[in-house]
Amino acid sequence: MTLTLTLPPKVTPRAFARLAEINATMGDAKALRIAVDGGGCSGFQYDIRLDDPTDDDLVLEHDGQKVVVDSVSLPFLADAVIDFTEELIGARFTIDNPNATSSCGCGTSFSM
Repeated sequence: MTLTLTLPPKVTPRAFARLAEINATMGDAKALRIAVDGGGCSGFQYDIRLDDPTDDDLVLEHDGQKVVVDSVSLPFLADAVIDFTEELIGARFTIDNPNATSSCGCGTSFSM
């Protein structure tokens, strides 16, 4: 029997810094929730939003900032990297997911 070790997603310092900037403008700090839902043009889509952690979440924390992933989404995000990018087309949180076999041009939908 071979045991495969999967690692939780990683969050870059740039993503935590942007979350801190967002929370500094709000009265009530929130966690950044990363979830995977069925749908989108490639079969699955990312749901990225501000939310409160629940008991079911994996909490990734740095300098008081929290990124949370629910237990159902976690296997889809094993070894992924959550980042924040600023490009000509806009600024957004991104996910580099090694489990995705293909993704759409928008970057929010993928297949496995």
